[in-house]
Amino acid sequence: MKLTSINELEELRRVISSKDPDKPCIAVCGGPGCLAKQCLNVRDAFINEVSARGLSGKVDIKTTGCHGYCELGPIALIYPQGIFYQRLAVDDVAEVIEETIVNENILNRLLYTDEKTRKPIKNGNDIPFYNKQMQLILGNNSRIDPHSPEDYLAVGGYTALAKVLGSMKPENVIGEVKKSGLRGRGGGGFPTGRKWESTRNTQDDIKYVICNADEGDPGAFMDRSILEGNPHSVLEGMIICAYAIGSNEGYVYVRNEYPLAVSNIKTAIKQARELGLLGEDILGSGFTFDVKVNRGGGAFICGESTALMASLEGKPGEPRAKYIHTSDKGLWDKPSNLNNVETFANIPLIINKGAEWYAGIGTESSKGTKVFSLVGKINNTGLVEVPMGMRLREIIYDIGGGIPGGKAFKAVQTGGPSGGCIPESLIDLPVDYDRLMEAGSMMGSGGMIVMDEDTCMVDVANYFTHFLQEESCGKCVPCREGLFQMGGILTRITEGRGRMEDLALIKDLAGMLGDASLCGLGKTAANPVLSTLKYFEDEYLAHISDGKCPAGVCKNLITYGINPGNCTGCGLCLKKCPAGAITGERKQPHTLNTGNCIKCGICYDVCRFSAVVKE
Repeated sequence: MKLTSINELEELRRVISSKDPDKPCIAVCGGPGCLAKQCLNVRDAFINEVSARGLSGKVDIKTTGCHGYCELGPIALIYPQGIFYQRLAVDDVAEVIEETIVNENILNRLLYTDEKTRKPIKNGNDIPFYNKQMQLILGNNSRIDPHSPEDYLAVGGYTALAKVLGSMKPENVIGEVKKSGLRGRGGGGFPTGRKWESTRNTQDDIKYVICNADEGDPGAFMDRSILEGNPHSVLEGMIICAYAIGSNEGYVYVRNEYPLAVSNIKTAIKQARELGLLGEDILGSGFTFDVKVNRGGGAFICGESTALMASLEGKPGEPRAKYIHTSDKGLWDKPSNLNNVETFANIPLIINKGAEWYAGIGTESSKGTKVFSLVGKINNTGLVEVPMGMRLREIIYDIGGGIPGGKAFKAVQTGGPSGGCIPESLIDLPVDYDRLMEAGSMMGSGGMIVMDEDTCMVDVANYFTHFLQEESCGKCVPCREGLFQMGGILTRITEGRGRMEDLALIKDLAGMLGDASLCGLGKTAANPVLSTLKYFEDEYLAHISDGKCPAGVCKNLITYGINPGNCTGCGLCLKKCPAGAITGERKQPHTLNTGNCIKCGICYDVCRFSAVVKE
C-alpha cells in the first residue's frame, strides 16, 4: 500500500491504533545478548503454546529489539500490565501462558528480585536498572517489532515527517534542531543544527545524507541496538534531514559484522519505499529522497567522517585534512551531511515535542539523553540511556549495580579507545561533553568500560594504544610512527624493562600526536595513556622502579607462590598446572617451583583456599 498524502498516513495510523489496547502481548527481547541465550526458542515456544491452546489471534507474540538489561536475558515483557519476566527458559512458557495470560496471576519466581528489599518487582520500570533511566531513544525497543512498520506507526512513527512535510519549511526544521541544542552523538559532539545549516547553505544541486553506523569501539553496541530494534526511527531522522538540507540521496554505512542491523535496516528501507515514505514525491509533497545501505569492512578508522566517505567511494578508508569541510565537499566532492545513528534517532523526538522540551533535558551545554553501553567489571551489563549530566556514581552503582564480588571501583574508561580513564576520585563527575573533556576523557560514541581494583592501568593504556596502532590507516607519519613508538614503550614498562625517562618520552609523543596527526584518531590516541599517567602515576612508577605490578596483571612482573598455612593439599592446582611446576602429597601443603612456572595463573584461579598467592 503506497501512501500518497499525509491524510492517508494518518488514516492508516488511526486504523492501526484502533486495535484493542487490552489485548495481551508478549514481547520477547531479540537483542544480541538474548539471542545468544536462545531467546528465539523461547519465542517459538510461546507461539506454539498459544496455538495449541486455541489462543491465536487473542494473544500477540512479537520479537523486539534489545531491552537493555543484557544480564537477565532471555527477557519478555507482557503488556498491557508491563510485567517483566527474566531468565526465561522454554520450560517456563506453558506456565506463563496458563498462569499469567489465562488466569492473570503473577509468577514471582520469574520476576526480578530487589537486592536490598528481597522483594520481587512486577513492573520493569520499577527495577533499579531502569527507574533512573530516561529512555527516549531506547524506550520503543521493548514495544515494537523492528520488522513491523505498523508497530512503529502505532507509537507515533513518521508523525514528525508528516509535520515537517505538511507545515514546516527547511529553514524552520534547521532552526528547531539548532534551538534544541542537539550535539552529534558520534563522538565529536558538534552542534547538529549548525552542521545541517552549513550543508544547506552550499550552492550545489547534489547533496548527500549519510548515517554513520560504523561502530568500532571495543565494548560499544549502542548504534547497533538502535538499528536492530528501531530502524524506522533512524530512517525518519534521515528523511527529515534530507528535506532540511535539500538532499535526494542518502546512505547508511554499517559494519558488516552487524548482520542483524544490516538486515533490519534493509528491511525498513524496503518497507518505507512500499509505503511511499521513501522514493519520489513522498506523501504527495513533491519531495524525493531514497537511501542505500553500504556495508563497511570493519576498519575502525572508517568511523572518521572523511575516511568513511572515501570507503563509500570505493577507495581505501583513509582520512583527509580537515581544512576542507565535508559540508562543502564530502562524498564525491559534493556537500554531505554525516550524523551517527543515535543523532538521527533524536530528530523525530525534537520535531514532535519541540526544541524547548528537548533543551530542558540535560545540562547547559549538553542537551537530551545519551545511550551508553555499560560493560566491564559491573554487575548489570547492558545498554543504559540517561539524561546528560547524570553523575558517574549513579550510573555505576544505582543503575549498574556496582562492582562484582564487592570489589572496589577503580576507574571507568569513556569515549572508546581514544577516551580517557576516569578514577574513583572523580566518581561524582557529571557526564556531559565538557566535563568529560576537562577530566581528560571524552563522550565518544558512548562506550563505558568499568574497571575494578584488579585492573592494571598501565596494561589498559598498553591495550588501547596497540588497538589504535593496529587500526591506524598509516597515512600520516605522526599517527603511524608515534603509536608504534608509544606502544613499544608501554610494552617495555609492562614487562619490567621500563626506564624513568620513558614517562617524559611518552608525554612528548602524546603532544606530537595531538598536534600533528591528520585526523581525530591520532589526535586523541594518547588520551588513555595521558589520563592513566595523570591519575595512576604510582602504578607506572611501581612497574619501573620496583619491578612490580600492583594489580598483579602484568605477567612478567608476577611471581606465584603457595602459602603453606592456607594449603589443604586438595591437589587441584597440581592437577591443573600445565607446566608441572607444583608438587606435593595429598592433604599436605604443596610447593610451587618458580623455575618451572610459566605464569599462566591457572593455579591462582582454581585455588579455593587463597593458598596460591601473587608475589
